Amino acid sequence: MTQENYTGENARNGKHVLLLTINEKLHEWHHEYITGEEIRKLGEIPIEDEIFLAVKRPWEDELIKNDTRVNLARPEIEHFFSKDKHFKAILIVNGREKPWNEKTITFEQVVVLAFGKYDNNPNKVYTVTYDRGPRHNPEGSLVKGERVFIKDKMIFNVTATDKS
Repeated sequence: MTQENYTGENARNGKHVLLLTINEKLHEWHHEYITGEEIRKLGEIPIEDEIFLAVKRPWEDELIKNDTRVNLARPEIEHFFSKDKHFKAILIVNGREKPWNEKTITFEQVVVLAFGKYDNNPNKVYTVTYDRGPRHNPEGSLVKGERVFIKDKMIFNVTATDKS
């Protein structure tokens, strides 16, 4: 299968079948546009879950509401995933378990979990790395102003350095 969004055989027969994935399962769709409600039905996603369109970094994944229309006729296959709205996770920050109730976390929030506060002093430098993250950001580093999706038992290591 190629990265093209049209299926080869059906496109040759004049049937423009578009491919998309929902929670990593491949689906076919016969229209250029699909709504969040149609994604929910096709992927059998519970009403209490949110739907996201996976977007390549450095951009954030896009929340798809029931009335949102997504154009599937773009060159690559669109990837959708769902997450429970009532999100609860345990993060491991500098070796200590910390409860977290949001689907994302910012650089500054990780520092607060690690040290109890964020010091905005220009002589204070924080380094934040993470591992065991979700598939869209499995590992890496965070810098001031950035945000990443989290998952249960995701590991964060935070260090502080004083340049003065």
